[in-house]
Amino acid sequence: MKTHVRALVVGGGAVGTSIAYHLARAGWDDVMLLERDELTSGSTWHAAGLLPYFNMSYATTHIHDYSIKLYKTLQAETGLNPGFSVVGNLRMAQTQARMDEYMLYAATAETCGVPFEWLTPAQIRDRWPLVRTDDLQGAIYHPTDGYINPADVTQAMAKGARLRGVTIERKWQVDGYAWTGDHWEVTVTKMADRGGNLVPTDEREVIHAEHVVTATGNHAQRTARLLGIRIPAIPVEHQYIVTEPDPALVDWRKSNPEHPVLRDADAKWYVREERGGWILGPYEQGAPARFLYEVPESFRADLFPLDLERIEQEYLSMIHRIPSSETVGLKDDFNGPICYTPDGNPLIGPAPGLRNMWLAEGFSFGITAAGGAGYYLAQLMVEGEAAIDMASLDPRRYGSWMTTEYAARKNEECYSHVFILHHPDEEREACRPLRTSPAYDRQKARGAQFGQVNGWERPNYYGPADAPDGFDHDARSFRRGGWWQYAVEEATAIRKAAGLIDATAFAKHRVRGPGATAFLDHLTCNRLPKVGRINLTYALTSHGTVRTEYTIVRLAEDDYYLVSAGAWAAYDGDHLTKAAEDFMGAGGGWVAVDDVTTQWGVFALAGPRSRDILKALVRDADPATVLSNKRFPWLSVRQIELLMCPVRAIRVAYTGELGWELHHPIEMQTYLWDRLMEAGAPHGLTLVGARAQNWLRQEKSYRAFGTELGRDATPLEAGLDRFVDLDKDFHGKDRMLETGIRSRCVTMLIDGPADADPWGREALYHADDRVGRLTSGGWSVAFGKSIGMGYVRPDLAVPGTRLQVRMQTRLWDAVVTEDSPYDPQNATIRADG
Repeated sequence: MKTHVRALVVGGGAVGTSIAYHLARAGWDDVMLLERDELTSGSTWHAAGLLPYFNMSYATTHIHDYSIKLYKTLQAETGLNPGFSVVGNLRMAQTQARMDEYMLYAATAETCGVPFEWLTPAQIRDRWPLVRTDDLQGAIYHPTDGYINPADVTQAMAKGARLRGVTIERKWQVDGYAWTGDHWEVTVTKMADRGGNLVPTDEREVIHAEHVVTATGNHAQRTARLLGIRIPAIPVEHQYIVTEPDPALVDWRKSNPEHPVLRDADAKWYVREERGGWILGPYEQGAPARFLYEVPESFRADLFPLDLERIEQEYLSMIHRIPSSETVGLKDDFNGPICYTPDGNPLIGPAPGLRNMWLAEGFSFGITAAGGAGYYLAQLMVEGEAAIDMASLDPRRYGSWMTTEYAARKNEECYSHVFILHHPDEEREACRPLRTSPAYDRQKARGAQFGQVNGWERPNYYGPADAPDGFDHDARSFRRGGWWQYAVEEATAIRKAAGLIDATAFAKHRVRGPGATAFLDHLTCNRLPKVGRINLTYALTSHGTVRTEYTIVRLAEDDYYLVSAGAWAAYDGDHLTKAAEDFMGAGGGWVAVDDVTTQWGVFALAGPRSRDILKALVRDADPATVLSNKRFPWLSVRQIELLMCPVRAIRVAYTGELGWELHHPIEMQTYLWDRLMEAGAPHGLTLVGARAQNWLRQEKSYRAFGTELGRDATPLEAGLDRFVDLDKDFHGKDRMLETGIRSRCVTMLIDGPADADPWGREALYHADDRVGRLTSGGWSVAFGKSIGMGYVRPDLAVPGTRLQVRMQTRLWDAVVTEDSPYDPQNATIRADG
């Protein structure tokens, strides 16, 4: 076998073969794929092969779209029929809430160009009379997807890979990875069949590979152990059953086409035809995680015992929906491991802390995603970036706090949530609370309803102090939920008086050393601040798009404090560390990067009365001037004392009001919280959550990373020209300028429905043309109407341009505003006192 390759792909399921195929298609001519058993012998062989478009994620929808289109071309390329049955996909709704979910999903589908149709119960009954419709509200129908034979599509991609020069070796197991500084040395062992078991032989090789991709499916925990990292991909049992032929179905098929894949989300199952009978695949409660540490050597293409009692309700609901199936016997059953991650999205991208090591793990819908995952991961590896923003799938979205127990329990929850109502304000309950700031109990006692960000508990809003358990669950909606009025009151309080926001979850890194200034100057696109000042800036990708947003606080000549989005602490830390290593390796001065997130708590105090509140607490030789514009101007940092608490105070406010971020030693947080509550009471201090803050920042047109900012838009396209210093050299500058302006980020005010606001996924229209999409949405207390931010064609990014937003299947009027429609001159932020 070959022992020197450019790229080694480990794992021969649908995902691994797709990656090898696409790397070769992208021009890499020295690619090898290893499989420890036979191709498709993992979860691929027992997968049901469904190809659903349905996904709330913008990136994942593009991945599924690419897969479905690719699979339709494979036979012409390879001569192998992948077994694609384009029967469509009918997703039914028993409730109006479920239809609301489909309407929100349709917003994502529309922006990605995915075709769909709306069907009434009568239309369903007319087209497929075996389906009971008297208790349905309607359905969304995808005519262009369906199901495929997983083994056949994998073999087709494998042949396509071989035709492009990829070497595929079976019965080789990876037993060790070693990074030499410029390539990987991968120790592999030949496996052999003995007595029905797959066992290692004495034959060993070392493969030298510039890049390695792991697509090891159920074996992800073994891969993690070999690499010395954490991969929160753990399998969960998934059952499906196959019935005997249904006489009514057999008769129907004599003169009619095959049924679409049927999904009754409220009953938690999918059903499709199978040789005159039905396949039922439920997503029930109580399915256990398996192989928390390693797949047993004796487990090959094996299954678990069926647990029919666990899926009894789902089976009965299938009979309810398809009455003719009641008298049909069971023909076969499957209960196999399907890998999950805590949020249900796969892990696609660079491995944390490692060079040239790429992960493609945790695919719960692996057949649907395989084609697109291979395509976009190959772009990442070959070109440096993908055509879509892959951050939401990046393996580094999980930090080092992740444990096996957490991943297993969250993956079980994710499995059982496949068919629950996916409210955009959904917060899942498993494994919480876990990471809490010291003020957590005080906030909870005040009615805080929490969300989870990178494991941290963060108040989303404050409900009644005596709110019962389940209050937030019942407050969720696809329209204006029960929490909406609380957020309105909180946003109004910041505009009128003062509000306090717990921002402890912010990611915080300290970058210092003799090389720190030169390092950060090249890493980021804005001028570095002077000592005692701050700047908003961006680290760009090699393609000139936005990789990370930083608030940089300059503490000393070569000492910087970087604040970034709380959800991306590990993502940012890994990038900073690797970039600093590259800088020093190229002859730059010494740079130290430290994650100090858990050392510092953060309270954001904002509103017209915020200075009055701080004046009651600050201790200074001249307390009358310590918070004035002269001694503490906007966009500066000062070390102040609030009674007995030392505070690194930053004069900035994400809400667009007069305000400060109060960065404090985490161990003093409850002391500071109590003092702020006491001092704020006479000034109308209100506790404020993340949802109100999100609305307020849109009134100021403040872009947010993960919505307006990401790896698919440059800072110039995002309208951040004032934060880009074109007089200096910085990483990604040339590509940014070459890219030009493909679209523009704008803020718009929307005359929407009386009971709903946009969520930030909706398509934008000008006349009859789809011209862009929203990336954020909500309610504006300043203007008394819905507000949103998004990207449109450059010629339409002019204040006063009239557009329309698709919400709940209707188009609603919107108008592009000037940037920062609330207080465009920043008078309130700069107010003296």
